[in-house]
Amino acid sequence: MNTVVQTVNLHKHFGQVRALDGLDLDVQQGEIHGFLGPNGAGKSTTLRVLLGLAKATSGSATVLGLEPWTQAVELHRRLAYVPGDVRLWPNLSGGETIDLLSRLRGGTADAAAYHRRKDRLCQVFDFDPAKKGRAYSKGNRQKVALIAALATEAELYLLDEPTSGLDPLMEEVFRRELLAAVERGATVLLSSHILSEVEVLCQRVSIIRAGRIVDGGTLDSLRHLTRSEVSFAADGLDAEALARLGAVHDLAYDAGRIRFTADSDRIAEVLPALGALGVQGLTIVPPSLEELFLRHYGDAPADEGTPAGASGEDQHGSRRHLLGARGRG
Repeated sequence: MNTVVQTVNLHKHFGQVRALDGLDLDVQQGEIHGFLGPNGAGKSTTLRVLLGLAKATSGSATVLGLEPWTQAVELHRRLAYVPGDVRLWPNLSGGETIDLLSRLRGGTADAAAYHRRKDRLCQVFDFDPAKKGRAYSKGNRQKVALIAALATEAELYLLDEPTSGLDPLMEEVFRRELLAAVERGATVLLSSHILSEVEVLCQRVSIIRAGRIVDGGTLDSLRHLTRSEVSFAADGLDAEALARLGAVHDLAYDAGRIRFTADSDRIAEVLPALGALGVQGLTIVPPSLEELFLRHYGDAPADEGTPAGASGEDQHGSRRHLLGARGRG
């Protein structure tokens, strides 16, 4: 596979604050790559560097073989960007804004095909393009950016919390349209901490903390870092034998069920013991990305050398943000 996005030892400093601190990221052609981290981790700063909106302090970044800071005009003809906080011209209608954004990218050369795609997207996103920008809710402002991005076929989509403000039905429409774009050959870098979205869409993920990648790979390769929860009916069972298995942790009795966690890559060692006990009502819940996040962020100490206050949300507020918050990175 070809590398579409690559950063090597990328740094971006704002005075004494190191927003990016040696970021190494690669995104391969044809994949949806999840870029995960809580507020303040450096996700949006990374995207600004990749878009050529901010100049890196040091290190290198290439996008579609181009250098974003010096070749931004050529680059923007080949990519589409959706921010997490969309602001519109108040006196332009939604349809006029979509057309303007698409023309700025040079994506309306085939006018008939463009208008077919735009009209279809307005329909599936249940969006009224006739209203003025000042009349739109946050969710409808987000739809403007999504429709403008998807109406012109791009090689790369850079998405920064793209479903912020959308209801669950529209989130599902977004996922379907994004998968269709990838089937046409596009590549996606999806910055998010809506973890269910990432689990559904992404082939690989990179986890960022305090401006650097702390883990990455396929979802399956990362799941060994966490534990699955196992539970079964406790009626008349003596589960003490399970406590002696090295793969079993946190054994407890709860509301008529015996519960424990087990290393995900050692579940096969536990199943014969459960079979010997003749357990009933067995459930095994695999680990989620929430657990991966909490492993890296929940109680981790501040990184050495990070100025006080530089990543306050990483170090103090991440648990609150990771379980359902929808702010920007």
